[in-house]
Amino acid sequence: MLTRRSLLKLGSVAAASAALPNQARSLESADYSIDIAPYTFEIAPKRSIKTIAYNQQIPGPLLRLREGKQVTIDVTNHTSNEEIVHWHGLFLPPDVDGAMEEGTPMIAAGGKARYTYTPSPAGFRWYHTHTFAGTDLKKAQYTGQHGFLFIEPRDNPGHYDQEFFLALHDWEGEMTGSADGSMNPEYRFATINSRVLGFGEPLRVQPGQRILLHILNSSPTEQHWIAFAGHQFRVIALDGNPVPNPQSVPILRLAPAERICAIVEMNNPGIWILGEVRKHIQAAGMGIVVEYAGSTGKPTWQQPDTLIWNYGIFAASAPVPSSNGNIIDIPLVFESRFAGHGAPDHWMINGKSWPATSAAPLTHGQRYRLQFKNPSSDDHPVHLHRHSFELRSLPKDQNIRGVLKDVVLVEAKTEVQVEFTADNPGDTLFHCHQQNHMDEGFMMLFHYA
Repeated sequence: MLTRRSLLKLGSVAAASAALPNQARSLESADYSIDIAPYTFEIAPKRSIKTIAYNQQIPGPLLRLREGKQVTIDVTNHTSNEEIVHWHGLFLPPDVDGAMEEGTPMIAAGGKARYTYTPSPAGFRWYHTHTFAGTDLKKAQYTGQHGFLFIEPRDNPGHYDQEFFLALHDWEGEMTGSADGSMNPEYRFATINSRVLGFGEPLRVQPGQRILLHILNSSPTEQHWIAFAGHQFRVIALDGNPVPNPQSVPILRLAPAERICAIVEMNNPGIWILGEVRKHIQAAGMGIVVEYAGSTGKPTWQQPDTLIWNYGIFAASAPVPSSNGNIIDIPLVFESRFAGHGAPDHWMINGKSWPATSAAPLTHGQRYRLQFKNPSSDDHPVHLHRHSFELRSLPKDQNIRGVLKDVVLVEAKTEVQVEFTADNPGDTLFHCHQQNHMDEGFMMLFHYA
């Protein structure tokens, strides 16, 4: 079967040869080691799932790196398929970023790779597989191949008493037909840190504490809405980047690959549920118990009235100044092509599907405005590798500034505009972070001139 992976196989081999001199080959031991291997875990009482994971745990091990301090990570592939690890949200050279389309070599079945890089920028990032799945929902991001990556800033004045890392994920997907006949995944289980609500250890807190939550949506395809019964979230960072205007909100929305960091004041003793707002997804398991010391009784859930989320409330409150210098617009239109009943739609950027997609070369140091136009009936969490972008125009906020991200959800029938500076030369992948959309053509490679 011809896939987006096989189309670049020859190019990947050449890139691997070219990249060898740039990757550490010393005999010194690595700072971290990651084993990619089959893993069976208990998701619920008497219910196990077979998948692929990092270091026999889901999520994979938390990697706490220091901003600007070089790190070496060995990755061994114990599976029967080629693999790769993408270091999502970091400003890395393309030969170690973890996307074969950019030139990072794949790790052969039974093979090993050594990644050496200097982590930047500081903040909450993550690492995950970046392979093709197609209709096999036991591969790629449908598996347990995801882990937390936190880049400690050179100076860390953060004030909190405890921190928790939480990964949202969906399991046991099946392709089902929608009303128009196209196919999309639906899931049997939804979890936080690979356990259904009530199974596994609660988050244990003390009255009066400030806790810092780092929440990742590692789902292959699904958005999630999260509330914490009896409490509010004070959002301080989006996709690992501090927001200029922290706000307290009752509910969080995370599209696939998005991360939110939020402070919660533990000022309401009891036993509470933190979980998905939509009842059918919480019923599939997406929730975790939060237990105050000394409290007893059953966990309590409080259902929010509405689903409300707006990136714009975290933007800078000062008036937006006029832009200095020339900004080049790059319009990107997202559309689908019906592929027939029982088949997933084919996705296109400006009328073309990967690998035929293209854009004019980037000039180093130039500021660009990406105009994401989505006339389709699907939402798209789009991701730009190796760079961050600034949100500038949203459906409800036409002129904003200061919110830096690497993933933004472009809702159906809307337009979003972002700006970034082309300051990290090398091939740069842009794609929808929904696995099925990416697999069906929603990708494009930016080249630097």
